[in-house]
Amino acid sequence: MENQGRSERSNAQLQKEPSTKIPLPKAFLDFLALNGLSPSVYDEIDNLPRYIRLKPGSETLLADVEAELGCKLENVNWLPGFFAIASQIQIARSKVYCEGKIYGIDAASGAAVTALNVLPGDHILDLCAAPGAKLCMLAELLGSSGSLTGVDIAKSRLAACRTMLQKYALGGRCRLFVADGTTFSLLPLGTCTENQPVMESENGDYRGKKDVYQEWSSRVPWSERRKSKHTNRISKANTCELIFYGKHSGVIGLRKEQLFQTGKEEANSGGYDKVLVDAECTHDGSVKHILKFEDWGWDTLQRRLLDAERIGSLTRLQAKYVESLAVSI
Repeated sequence: MENQGRSERSNAQLQKEPSTKIPLPKAFLDFLALNGLSPSVYDEIDNLPRYIRLKPGSETLLADVEAELGCKLENVNWLPGFFAIASQIQIARSKVYCEGKIYGIDAASGAAVTALNVLPGDHILDLCAAPGAKLCMLAELLGSSGSLTGVDIAKSRLAACRTMLQKYALGGRCRLFVADGTTFSLLPLGTCTENQPVMESENGDYRGKKDVYQEWSSRVPWSERRKSKHTNRISKANTCELIFYGKHSGVIGLRKEQLFQTGKEEANSGGYDKVLVDAECTHDGSVKHILKFEDWGWDTLQRRLLDAERIGSLTRLQAKYVESLAVSI
């Protein structure tokens, strides 16, 4: 009864407040009222900042970044390395963005990564890693130690992660797998295998060994392209596909069977120190993301965001991720 009375007071208070100028659908307005939120917050979109992260080591370029973007960077005190800028500032064509000195990442996503408390030497698993902003931040925090494994079921979206890691030169200790995160069981190479790289010579030349991982290249051989079914999601037959590995990820020099047998070593107690499961993305509930439905069509909001069946399936998916962590940690 107390909660019901509180809800009625919240609804009465919201009715006195000015309604939003944006034609939000009734179902969403009811959702906001139920949670004691005013729809007028969506009228403040032009006053909301956007956030950027400065790549570690680029702190001395702060004045240059401000000069190029033509605005003052406001330090976000509760998120180290984050800065707020006016929402209308475009960064995509700036030199500092193209050179990988800054990138856009929502503050909510940054908070999710910060909550992990990443420490030097940690082995990190990022399930649902695409499109990659949080993955880049994790790589930054690890620096020159530990390892990072990114997993996503959508190959095209995971390819975007690969592009970001390469652009910002952050993929040295990272592996990317197209796989179902609810069943992914490969452990970090630094802790789960005693297998040593196949040494061909003193200088570590593995050429001539077709079953050994060479230094990663973005050039896919024609024979492999021909075999590919060009599917966006991983097939049931091929449950795990490695699409990127860094120079210091522990993959180079291993035979392929060595990499994919690591998750089967039950006697080995090694696992990931930290696991990030942000499904669905923290940013998807933000004010700016909701306003994208103005272009997508408000009639799709109910199906994409508020549909009870969809929310139920998402809850079940999240539960499966949690259950799978017993294998990974």
